[in-house]
Amino acid sequence: MTSSSFRMTSFERRASLSLAALFMCRMLGLFLLLPVFAVAAKGLPGGSDPARVGLALGMYGLTQAFMQIPFGLASDRWGRRPVVVFGLVLFVIGSVVCAVSDDLFWITIGRAIQGAGAISAAVTAWLADATRDEVRTKAMAMVGASIGLTFAVSLVLAPVLVGWGGLTGLFWTIAALGVAALAVAAWVVPAAPPAPRVASVSMSSVLSHPDLVRLNLGVFTLHLIQVALFVVVPASLVHAGGLEASSLWKVYLPVVLGSFVVMVPVIGVTERFATHRKTLLAAIGGLVLVCLLLTWAQQHFAWLVAALVLFFSVFNILEAMQPSLVSRVAPPALKGLALGFYNTSQAIGLFAGGALGGWLLSHLGPAAVFQAAATLAVIWLLAAWGMRPLPARTARSVAG
Repeated sequence: MTSSSFRMTSFERRASLSLAALFMCRMLGLFLLLPVFAVAAKGLPGGSDPARVGLALGMYGLTQAFMQIPFGLASDRWGRRPVVVFGLVLFVIGSVVCAVSDDLFWITIGRAIQGAGAISAAVTAWLADATRDEVRTKAMAMVGASIGLTFAVSLVLAPVLVGWGGLTGLFWTIAALGVAALAVAAWVVPAAPPAPRVASVSMSSVLSHPDLVRLNLGVFTLHLIQVALFVVVPASLVHAGGLEASSLWKVYLPVVLGSFVVMVPVIGVTERFATHRKTLLAAIGGLVLVCLLLTWAQQHFAWLVAALVLFFSVFNILEAMQPSLVSRVAPPALKGLALGFYNTSQAIGLFAGGALGGWLLSHLGPAAVFQAAATLAVIWLLAAWGMRPLPARTARSVAG
């Protein structure tokens, strides 16, 4: 292929940037809650009960897990834009319910409504529709980078917003971000070429495809490890670096930015030379290494930061590659459904990581969390070893 094949067209750039902006608005609305909710909720009726606070925070992920597959399938049937717009309307409604509530019970209901707008699969399928195979991982990386940067920014903004308007002001800000995402989805993101319809393809082909199963296992394991590690890592940073919890963003922001420096050239080389399987296996191997390194580095601040740079580098590479691979392996007519299963696996992994990480930390200590994460990463590496190289596909044109 010519070098121009690996350059985005103007249409692909517009689609990628606008969908990344959509993700940034929505994910900032979610991430803003994480650093401050447990503390801010103490002023609400029921906010002194950690179980109820945890339920309110986790309810979003639970309804996400249930709704990703229906939303992905609906986007295959009725189109990406109407499904994404509907999901964002639910997100805004849920945010408003939270903003006008002065009781943790109704905030939990609002969080459930927010999560019911499970648009991740539909948005990822929209991005896959709008990009060629040769640039798709690059497009996914743009979205992944926007999410990583948004997480770092949320660590800085959340305490400021809560100090300004309390939890109510924070939820109104989240609602406003949802409206911004809704505007981008409705009027900015270009319509993608329709996916081909293949009548003979069945849903069971998505569930039973060996490589899709491997990728679903992969995203489950990746996010389980992510959450489990961050049950322990913040306290380790505070202890080893002598930091205040409110200053952790000073570590996270440069670490996340440094990881982008690693990710971008890796993704570019992978796309140009079609080394997807090798890059996937190398990144999983890096995840095994970082989990083992963290076991030793807990008391050494510099090594802990180095391990985090490595973690976010391989995490961002895998976050960009895996949904791109799902979109390329899945039957074209059921791309949204395949990404629905993928995102459901991700949501379950997030839940399992918190549960497993918390149990191991309370019963066996921090080292057990890192050792369990390394073991799971090794299992994933063995499962991924059988991943087949991507078949060559005929290039399709996009507007541009």
